[in-house]
Amino acid sequence: MDAYKKAGVDITAGYRLVDALKELTQNDALGSFGGMFPLELGTYDEPVLVAGTDGVGTKLLVAAQAKQNAQVGVDLVAMCVNDILAQGAKPLFFLDYLGTGHLEEKKATEILRGIVAGVKEAGAVLLGGETAEMPDMYEHGRYDLAGFAVGIADKKKLLTAQNTKEGDVLLGLAANGLHSNGFSLVRDILFKQNGFSLDEVLPGCQTDLRHELLKPTRIYVKSVYPLVEAGLVHAIAHITGGGLVENVARILPDGLAAEIDLAAWQVPAIMQDLQKLGQLSFADMTQTFNLGLGLVVAVDPSMAAEVKGQLEQAGERVYQVGRVMPGSKQVKIRGEL
Repeated sequence: MDAYKKAGVDITAGYRLVDALKELTQNDALGSFGGMFPLELGTYDEPVLVAGTDGVGTKLLVAAQAKQNAQVGVDLVAMCVNDILAQGAKPLFFLDYLGTGHLEEKKATEILRGIVAGVKEAGAVLLGGETAEMPDMYEHGRYDLAGFAVGIADKKKLLTAQNTKEGDVLLGLAANGLHSNGFSLVRDILFKQNGFSLDEVLPGCQTDLRHELLKPTRIYVKSVYPLVEAGLVHAIAHITGGGLVENVARILPDGLAAEIDLAAWQVPAIMQDLQKLGQLSFADMTQTFNLGLGLVVAVDPSMAAEVKGQLEQAGERVYQVGRVMPGSKQVKIRGEL
């Protein structure tokens, strides 16, 4: 073990991290070769497991620079469980992967604290994970995260593009800032082109860039899944990479299109500032950022008011942002930024 430590890998630090994770989760089973989840299928006619994986992207570089790493743990969970939710599935369990050049226990524990918080918010279980210390792979202070979520749904209740109907109302659920998308562009505009520091406040924002950029991705499971279970939702678009245009298009079947009205909600100030500073086109904005909407939900027009009310009661900010109409799977965005 001394030889391995001289090569840059501290196995005992990994053991201590597992112990810290056991304490955070109150789960002594963590650290086994594989995690086990008791799967009860009694309430499902045709149970289907839905799996998804994602990461946090270069937002991690901002977190490392700011020395605030718990938020990206929440981001990691959110990116995965929101995708599972968009399929109409209830997240069951989550696993994480942390790769780093040198295992800094304090930083790793902070990341795991965020992951544990996110998993709890999603109503799931942290089943296990992997921490890999690779000194020749990552520069000092750098790390990467990947997450893996598994959920369950009844086959007949899965949400697909075929569920979307002509005339459906599109409801947009407010995002918590940028979430975890477009950060290579964000970093290029703010830090490379304009030389901002994390302590600075952009003209339209109320907090400094450290806090503005590291707002964690919102987890929508607890507010939205009960509506899915009740059959009140036709389809869900998780607005991630590709922005509104690409992701809303994913819930459109052949023969239908979507029209979205930008005047229906307020685009966050951080995104307006980025557009001005980076001289971004309308297409750049609509195909990169969520523009303030984390989810777009298609519902029957007769149920739109009820669904909106239930989401608001669950703590969401909800806007009626558009409708589904005949077309060729295109997403038309009306208005100006």
